[in-house]
Amino acid sequence: MRYVGMLTQQRRNNINTVLLLLLFPVILLGLVWIFLALVSYFDGGYYDDYGNIVYAADWDSVNYYFITTIPTVLIIVVIWFAIAYFSNTYMIRHATGARPLERRENPRIYNIVENLCMTCNMPMPKINVIDDPMLNAFASGIDEKTYTVTVTTGIMDCLNDEELSGVVAHELTHIRNKDTRTLIVSIVFVGIFSTIVSLAFRLIWNNLLWGGGSRRDSKNNGASTIVILLIAAILAAIGYFFALLTRFAISRKREFVADAGGAELCGNPLALASALRKISADPGLGNVERADVAQLFIIHPKDLAQGFASFMSSLFATHPDTEERIRLLEQF
Repeated sequence: MRYVGMLTQQRRNNINTVLLLLLFPVILLGLVWIFLALVSYFDGGYYDDYGNIVYAADWDSVNYYFITTIPTVLIIVVIWFAIAYFSNTYMIRHATGARPLERRENPRIYNIVENLCMTCNMPMPKINVIDDPMLNAFASGIDEKTYTVTVTTGIMDCLNDEELSGVVAHELTHIRNKDTRTLIVSIVFVGIFSTIVSLAFRLIWNNLLWGGGSRRDSKNNGASTIVILLIAAILAAIGYFFALLTRFAISRKREFVADAGGAELCGNPLALASALRKISADPGLGNVERADVAQLFIIHPKDLAQGFASFMSSLFATHPDTEERIRLLEQF
């Protein structure tokens, strides 16, 4: 295994980022059109000569309201994305409990990061630490002002200098390849969809909880409930699809590429292999509830399930099999 084509990886991640930026408003606008179509369809019901209710949508009205809604939707998306995108540093720190690490607190990790950055001629990122006795690390950030390498206290205590250099080199490769920026974009988008789905299901619950006491015509009440359920189902399906799409847009291959790049940068692939073996035996940060943030970890604790759970997890895993990563590093 050999690390080649850093510029190719950067270009590929830049393209993925642009595609995500374009794909999200397309999906969201499609969702708005479906919403308007469903509302028009069920509100446009009438009874035929035989007393049967017939549903029909007013497509001219649907398209008119859709066109007039587009600017509002896009403005909301841009504002929401900008706030989430530029607050990602706080979001990740809040989700993981990370804090800035001062040089005087641990000069060892600072020396390792500095030496590796000088080796590959890149600006030194910030260093954060998580007070967790277990082992894990990740890189994050969207530009040179926010690029950060985060490590647990456990990983600093349990790995020797060569192993820790391999882990840091792996994370620096993610930054060099711009993996972190693409991941942040996916986290923001998936978070928006999750919020929409959550609001939809809350609306369903409120409708079911309080709608039963209404004196409105039962047929109309039933139709409105169906509309809400359909909208929620569509939101959930599209949100789930988009989550999978972004997950595979980033792809598990990025971890193999970062392993290879990290091995070449630190000059000791066996040390990185040894570090991965130690981390997989006691990975930390498993209590982080946000799966999107957990994508950043060098090893995702929940990807280490056994048996049937392991098979199901592998289908939707954000990381490749750790043993396979170790095997490839040992053949480097």
